[in-house]
Amino acid sequence: MNNLKEHLKELEESHINLDVRKSPEKLGKILADDFFEFGSSGYTCNKKDCLESGVVLTEMSLHNYNIYPLSADVVLTTYYIVDKTRNRNTLRSSIWKLTDNRWQLFFHQGTITPLQLNEILGQIE
Repeated sequence: MNNLKEHLKELEESHINLDVRKSPEKLGKILADDFFEFGSSGYTCNKKDCLESGVVLTEMSLHNYNIYPLSADVVLTTYYIVDKTRNRNTLRSSIWKLTDNRWQLFFHQGTITPLQLNEILGQIE
């Protein structure tokens, strides 16, 4: 289970990496064909939207990462993001699906939160 958690965390971190977010090719490999998102903006988007219009390019750091297996090939992940560029924090959740022996992002949601990093880290101690 720890190997799966670390692997999905690496994929999640690549999803927020600026080099990946700038590259439709790299981003396209992470996103499942039927990917959709409920953004922290309140808008929805799908894989086509992300690849054609691009995604928000901000410097983010990921904290308090957890996984919740839903089946052998579907995992819910949750975490907290510090968005240094927009000076805001979000609670995030993703659903990853194993397709053709590769984990891909199927669903993502971001919710703006007033919680600060020290409050989040204090919850896990």
